[in-house]
Amino acid sequence: MRPTLIPAAIALVVIVAAGFFADRQNSIISQERSRSTVLDQVAVIRAKLEGNINGNIQLVRGLVSTISTEPDMDQARFAALASNLFEEQSQLRSLAGAPNLVIKLMYPMEGNAQAIGLNYRTNDAQRAAAFLARDSGKLVLAGPIDLLQGGRAFVGRFPVYVDGTGKKQFWGIVSAVVDVDRLYADSGLLDPNRPLDISITASDPATHLKYRFFGPDLTGTDAVTATVLVPSGGWEIAAQPKGGWGVKPNAWMLRLGMVVSALLILWPIVVTGRMVGERQQHFRVLKDREAELERLSRRLGLALDSSQVGVWETDIATGALVWDARMNQLYGLPEDGGQRDYDHWRDTLHPDDLVQAEADFALALRTGSYRSEFRVVHKDGSSRDIRALGAVYVDTDGAPKILGVNWDVTADVALNADLKRAKELTEARNHELELARVRIEHNALHDSLTELPNRRYLDDLLKGHAATGYRGSGSIALLHIDLDRFKQINDTLGHAAGDAMLIHAAQVLQHNCRPGDFVARIGGDEFVVVSSANEGDSELAALADRIVQQMRQPASYEGHQCRFGVSIGIAVERGAALDVKRLLINADIALYRAKGRGRNRFEFFSAALQAEVVKTKRVADEILSGLERNEFIAFYQPQFDAHTYDIVGVEALARWQHPSLGLKSPDAFLAIAEELNVVATIDRLILEQSLADLDRWAAAGIDVPRASVNVSLRRLHDEDLIRGLRQLDIQPGRISFELVESIYLDENDAIVGWNIDQIKDLGIDIEIDDFGTGYASIVSLQKLRPKRLKIDKQLVDPIVEEPGQRRLLASIVDIGKSMGIEVVAEGVETMEQARLLRELGCDILQGYAFARPMSAADLAAFITEQRWRKAS
Repeated sequence: MRPTLIPAAIALVVIVAAGFFADRQNSIISQERSRSTVLDQVAVIRAKLEGNINGNIQLVRGLVSTISTEPDMDQARFAALASNLFEEQSQLRSLAGAPNLVIKLMYPMEGNAQAIGLNYRTNDAQRAAAFLARDSGKLVLAGPIDLLQGGRAFVGRFPVYVDGTGKKQFWGIVSAVVDVDRLYADSGLLDPNRPLDISITASDPATHLKYRFFGPDLTGTDAVTATVLVPSGGWEIAAQPKGGWGVKPNAWMLRLGMVVSALLILWPIVVTGRMVGERQQHFRVLKDREAELERLSRRLGLALDSSQVGVWETDIATGALVWDARMNQLYGLPEDGGQRDYDHWRDTLHPDDLVQAEADFALALRTGSYRSEFRVVHKDGSSRDIRALGAVYVDTDGAPKILGVNWDVTADVALNADLKRAKELTEARNHELELARVRIEHNALHDSLTELPNRRYLDDLLKGHAATGYRGSGSIALLHIDLDRFKQINDTLGHAAGDAMLIHAAQVLQHNCRPGDFVARIGGDEFVVVSSANEGDSELAALADRIVQQMRQPASYEGHQCRFGVSIGIAVERGAALDVKRLLINADIALYRAKGRGRNRFEFFSAALQAEVVKTKRVADEILSGLERNEFIAFYQPQFDAHTYDIVGVEALARWQHPSLGLKSPDAFLAIAEELNVVATIDRLILEQSLADLDRWAAAGIDVPRASVNVSLRRLHDEDLIRGLRQLDIQPGRISFELVESIYLDENDAIVGWNIDQIKDLGIDIEIDDFGTGYASIVSLQKLRPKRLKIDKQLVDPIVEEPGQRRLLASIVDIGKSMGIEVVAEGVETMEQARLLRELGCDILQGYAFARPMSAADLAAFITEQRWRKAS
């Protein structure tokens, strides 16, 4: 708070306190006056109530005394006496006599006849008051109550006693009914002009509980109270002015007077304090400005000293110069405080800068603003770069002058020159980096060998065109291209030849594709062409066919004619929100189909192809699950001696006990099992089951000399095969391994050859299966020395009708016999074939003519019952 306002604040506090005190005193006096007025009005009402009630009681007491002397009074006598009471001014409504507490006497009878016979002993509403009057022997005033004959009234019950044998006896009760409304009206309670709110409460004579029977509830309103004395207790009257205890009208006049008085007192104090405060404020501002000026002067001096800035002033009219000491230092002149003029400044300027410096000064005289940079030459020959700033102003005497500053910017000029050189160098390096970035980005998105876009570029392209199709066409066609026989070129002519063929392939693709098509190499010998599919599948087929035909043409490399082909898978996506990931997968599936159908061709992806892929995937999953659940079991087809028809062995054949599709033969799962690389696992399971079944049959007395099981080429390449066989403890001669003739026995495979030798050493026979359908040579037979060779069913089928076929079979048998190899004929379906094969020299027969493949349990029953002898 401002000090000048303190007196006004003190005066305000004193005035406010005095005003509150005066207002409080006025309120107290006004309220006391109001309470006195209300109390006077209440006293009048109380007196009227007491007078009216007591008057009514006194009238009835005479009747009560008469009844005490005439206890046998009848209705006529009662009515005659009561009618006299009603001639007096009163609020009585009716009188009732109740000898032995049962009303039998009534006046007036009209309108009250229904009360005759009322028994106070059984009336819940009036019993307590009647008993209280009887027991206390005193008048009991109750009410207001609801009457049987209608309406509300106060009831005064007078106990009546008569003289008996030496003591008073209770006769009954005389009830005086006082009309409520007349009592209230005669007492002034119903006056509409009454300015008071009045409530009356009474205490129940029986329960002593208070209850309000007239007016509003004034509890907690600081109402004026008075007591009305009535028989058997008292009533309490509470009253207050209507609307509550308000403030008298003169309170606002008093408050307004106090406010006006306060303003008249405070205004001069506030005005005076304000004027004194402003005067003090002016003194403080003046003092602050003097201090600020002194502070600025010190700062200016410090700034000039620290910045080494020279200050100068020129009188434009006279040419007189005023230089400070720093100016003399900058221009190499002595600091002697001597007079300086235009010649001093001009003579120190560098000759090359003189013309421009004078032109800048002349411009300042016209524009009022001076800015220039120039060099000065000191007497010792050194030069300094000076920057000058100034402004024209008019002095107090009206003389135009220029005030300015000079400072040495030699270091700044040198630094700017260095920065300029550094900037040029940086720009040159940035240009080189940009070129490098472009090269790196190009290399990251392109194949370094063919300069075609790479897989990353392809992925980015497909993502960018997924929404609207290739080049906004609403479709994308993708040709997945794989080079056929490329590995042979790499292996025979070297990687340089392979690289040359990849470059040649890239050129062929670019030459045959349309200008808007996208060609990429995505790895190894795989390429991709992306195009739109708006022109239909026929155009895509024509493009793929051109590529296939061109790739077939020989390519020359260092005198060699290199030939290779391509397999192409084509997939197309059309419509909104194209799925490019699915497109890649579909094209790869179509490529796989093209390779599976002989290579050097193209295939479109289709729903049928997709269904086949899904089915293959499902079967693959089921095969893997079947291996985990041991669903692959061994079925056995017996082998018979061609002469005696005795069983000399069985061939163990893999079957798949599918949980929902039943028993499945190898043609339903073997190809997929080979892709999954689990054929060796199936072979091992069948071998283990065969060994277990041979042991069970032997234990049951069933003679099965040996079992032949198939062995795949992949398992022969297993380096751990022999170790696993040794762990099975196979008896010599009990197991034979069938090697299909399609295994290239002439190839020089050290692991396969070593495994076969070790298998023989373990006492396991080697058999050549499907002989006559592959390309095993006589040399390979001599090298392998198998125990048996099995003539394939394709050679057995036509021997009955074709003599030439019989001669061919005889030749095969002769070759086997000459090399000491037993000959097994499989696929024997008729006994005529069996007879001819026996005559041709076959040692063992196997086929449906004797028995079909069966489970181990069925084979046991088959051998026990000798069923084949019955069939033959």
